[in-house]
Amino acid sequence: MKSVVQTIPSIAEVSSGPSYSVVRLCDGLTARDCSLTLAALDSPGHRATPPYTKLFPRAFGPARLGRSPAMHRWLESEARAGKIGLLHNHSLWMMPNVYPGRVAAKHRIPYVVAPRGTFAEAAFVRGSMVKRFFWPILQRPALHAVTLFHATAESERDDIRRVGYKQPIAILPNGVDLAPLVRVPSEQPTLLFLGRVHPSKGVDLLLRAWAELESQRPTWRLRIVGPDNEGHLAKMRTLAAELRVQRVQFDGPLTGKAKLEAYSAASLYILPSHSENFGLTVAEALSAGTPAIVTQGAPWSGLRAHRCGWWIERSVASIRDTLLEATALPSAALADMGLRGRAWMEQDFAWDSIADRMLATYEWIHSGLPSARTPAWVDCV
Repeated sequence: MKSVVQTIPSIAEVSSGPSYSVVRLCDGLTARDCSLTLAALDSPGHRATPPYTKLFPRAFGPARLGRSPAMHRWLESEARAGKIGLLHNHSLWMMPNVYPGRVAAKHRIPYVVAPRGTFAEAAFVRGSMVKRFFWPILQRPALHAVTLFHATAESERDDIRRVGYKQPIAILPNGVDLAPLVRVPSEQPTLLFLGRVHPSKGVDLLLRAWAELESQRPTWRLRIVGPDNEGHLAKMRTLAAELRVQRVQFDGPLTGKAKLEAYSAASLYILPSHSENFGLTVAEALSAGTPAIVTQGAPWSGLRAHRCGWWIERSVASIRDTLLEATALPSAALADMGLRGRAWMEQDFAWDSIADRMLATYEWIHSGLPSARTPAWVDCV
């Protein structure tokens, strides 16, 4: 197979889910001798990138659009020279997500698109003034050439179908790096939220639920870890003060070993998001042996089937009641749930398995998408 070119607006932000998951997918593919280039925009202070990465300068214009004629010219040149065997684009709504569609259509190159949550109803509405212009004029025409969509969960498959697309959809989750399981519980039972402190993440609901139960769980504490987004962290500190919660700790973003230690020390992990196409932090918590509580805006119904957590309605009352139930369990019961979650991650979310399935998907595309050989993870209408 000729070279695969993956495109994404940016991998500069180390705390961004796609910055991690797209790079790890590419790592897995290159380890399997897949010739690959990851094309992304450059940014001031860009973090170190893998050797297969090619960065392109941003041109004059709104940062929101991410214009880069240099990226477009390079894609066009590589396609004209017959060097690209497949294009795989990640995300929508920026020009680096438009260029590959144009090139794929012009040169008849197989084209895979991973929306990365951008087709979710909440995401589709957010920033609607820009999207009303961008969708019909730029983004929708760039999706005419899609051969196959890549969804990270069944809920994202449903979002793609709701928008009206009939192409095959490969349902391949993001993976998680499985470090050796070392549990080092903190002296005080801890409920952990780890992620961006953003309005969509539901930290306000969590604080309100915590305020209602804190007095009933005097040995527990709440730890909120993550970077501030859109000035929301200050609002959440103010809300905590207004609610007079006592045992809540706000920490900045953690990466690497420090992040793993936070998961390993927690008794429970919680993600009360409005909408997630995957929810990488849930997989990270489970891989560290920590049971999780996740609201139904994230595609983690498997928590119930694997008996490693709770998948609940997104409301203060539901969060409060679930926390009362979960924090009443003996520590041994929570530990057993965490071990079942770890086993689930090892079985279904290891990067080696995901890279194998993605490479098999590419090969199926190049063989003409024969129905008799449709991979088990591909949904066809």
